[in-house]
Amino acid sequence: MTEKEGKDPVPVNPDSSPRLCGGSFAGGLSPMQLIELDACSQCRECLKVCPVQEVTGNPAVSPPEKIRMFREFIKATDGLKAKFLRNSEADRKMLEDFTRAVFECTTCGACGQHCTVGIYTQRLWPFLRREMVRRGFVDNEILTGMAGAIRKTGNPYNFPQEDRYRPWFPEVEVADSSPIAYYAGCSGAYGAQPMVRGDVLVLGTIGQPFTMLPEEEEVCCGFPLFVSGQHGMLEEIIKRLVAAYVARGVKTLVCSCPCCVNMMARDWPVFYGGELPFRVRHITQFVSDALREKKIFVKKELRERLIYHDPCYLSRGVGIIEEPREVLRNIPGVELIEFDRHGLESRCCGAGGAVRKVFHDNAIAMGRLAIDEAVAKKADRLVLSCPACYGKVNEAMIDHDKKITIVDIMELFSEFVEREKK
Repeated sequence: MTEKEGKDPVPVNPDSSPRLCGGSFAGGLSPMQLIELDACSQCRECLKVCPVQEVTGNPAVSPPEKIRMFREFIKATDGLKAKFLRNSEADRKMLEDFTRAVFECTTCGACGQHCTVGIYTQRLWPFLRREMVRRGFVDNEILTGMAGAIRKTGNPYNFPQEDRYRPWFPEVEVADSSPIAYYAGCSGAYGAQPMVRGDVLVLGTIGQPFTMLPEEEEVCCGFPLFVSGQHGMLEEIIKRLVAAYVARGVKTLVCSCPCCVNMMARDWPVFYGGELPFRVRHITQFVSDALREKKIFVKKELRERLIYHDPCYLSRGVGIIEEPREVLRNIPGVELIEFDRHGLESRCCGAGGAVRKVFHDNAIAMGRLAIDEAVAKKADRLVLSCPACYGKVNEAMIDHDKKITIVDIMELFSEFVEREKK
């Protein structure tokens, strides 16, 4: 099935059965997540900011409806009724509806940002997805094929390992070992090459030696597996990556992909089994430090209006909001303008949640909302800082009646930055 085909983008496995899968729906959740599910008041305030609601208007896939259904599953398998009726099981049609709904979500976290009782939805949805994966209710090749692709080629797209760096890597020296390492990531290396090329050019200009893992060793960070509820391989690949960086003497790991940074900062310690032996820094944090320490500077002017889009997993995920703006403001002549919703309030571009290829039409519609607002505000360029956003928003502009130049933040900055002369 192609990404645009069919009315059922996340087909339900016809062989799955809630009775055969067995067990409580509450068993895989933390006590806090169970409290959050119970706390939802169904106030529906989150519908005002949900990007899926904005482009579909379908309340059946809304955050409160997903929570309502999952609470019903818990009651059916773990409640008082289930204790007395051994064969009690969740309604199959509701299970199928829930599976589609929870995977249509971009996991952007806007609903949690506006939740009146403080439910941390960006972290909750992947665990609800995990339960449906565990019970065999997900039967979509794009999703279920990721683990095998990562094991075979090191990336979820099943692209050749030897092409991870070669097509885009600039003439910048990479050390065999260094306290600083750069992680390109799968989406950047294969789908947003101007972005990762810009990263390396800027790191080269800063002039501090940095190392990278060889193409066969830099495997997926694990985010696509985590967010899609497929957690079986995570401990293995995370420990493998951490050990490889430790062997190169790394103390600071730099990355530009918000999903990778989020995964490294929040989830690598969990699956690694303790505090990481190095710091994780987003590229804009690292570059902001270099600017403040006067290791680099910008003289050349850019007299343009730039509008910056906050990636969901960078702003709401790990709270990195000011550093990208600081980098852009260091370019003389730039007028930085904002989307109506920005920072913690930013609107998802449609590419998140590991489902942009599954719910293609939703993603395109969301990307076009960003394009339309940027054009309406008379921006000269739309600046992005996420490889998923970069790929999908560029795709959204194809055959769209509004056009704007799209650029990654380091792709742009690499054209202006200079090394401080000693």
